[in-house]
Amino acid sequence: MARVYSLSHLTTEGLSPPEMFEVAARTGYRYAGIRLLPAAPGGLAFPLMKDTSLRRDTRAAIAATGVGIFDLEMIRLDARFRAEGYLDFFETGAELGARVILVAADDPDPGRLLASYAALCEAARPFGLACDLEFMPWTQVPDLDAARRVVAQAAQPNGGIIVDALHFDRSGGRPDQLADLPSDWLHYAQLCDGPAERPTDDAELIRAARCERWLPGEGGIDLAGFWRQLPDDLPVSVEVPNQRRIAELGHERWAREALRASRCLIEGLAPRHPTPDPQEEGENSCES
Repeated sequence: MARVYSLSHLTTEGLSPPEMFEVAARTGYRYAGIRLLPAAPGGLAFPLMKDTSLRRDTRAAIAATGVGIFDLEMIRLDARFRAEGYLDFFETGAELGARVILVAADDPDPGRLLASYAALCEAARPFGLACDLEFMPWTQVPDLDAARRVVAQAAQPNGGIIVDALHFDRSGGRPDQLADLPSDWLHYAQLCDGPAERPTDDAELIRAARCERWLPGEGGIDLAGFWRQLPDDLPVSVEVPNQRRIAELGHERWAREALRASRCLIEGLAPRHPTPDPQEEGENSCES
């Protein structure tokens, strides 16, 4: 079975959801992720919950292109979090056929954070949505071990962990830590590359993560070691924001390059022998 690739919101940040689905279709992705709520105050997001015209246009783009929604960004768990406040988020995600919600943790109170995550999972489950906790070094769930504790203690059937290659490396993660992650916790993983040298402060970690990631294979992260520990059929979210290179190449060419580099890295790992997908061959091949 061919590997499933999804175009992350950040890789083509600035495009509206309909534009993003059109670019995803032209460049060979089967899914895309959309951001309904900002990652930080004032950040870019497309609140389809309230914008009925944009939601209608997004549904039309999904139908026309055949590209589906994989993940919804993002819900942040902080001291003020109340699951009942996100009903319209869940309803919109279900209407559009999304699979997973990306979840970040900002609450410094471990007990309250755990209760909030469990409540989020319970509230999202009737809508067919998994809740994948993303560990990031500058958050209250800074690494894989911390994420494992929360998901294990919450014990929710739609709970999960998203492993982002950049955050995994920057948090000091080792590939062997991934080997025994429960497979039902893994719904997708995010792929990119970056310099081998790790930033030393949170501000630089955040800037690099949001604005200056590298194509898989260009940097010094042990992506091969990382990916070999993950399930062979795990969907790939290609998350490679790079503001300078997007400005130089344009969104569509950058999305195509990001997919080509991701496929070349993952499908070149022995002993994997993927079934060729004719829709993703040709201009997206490693030889192009």
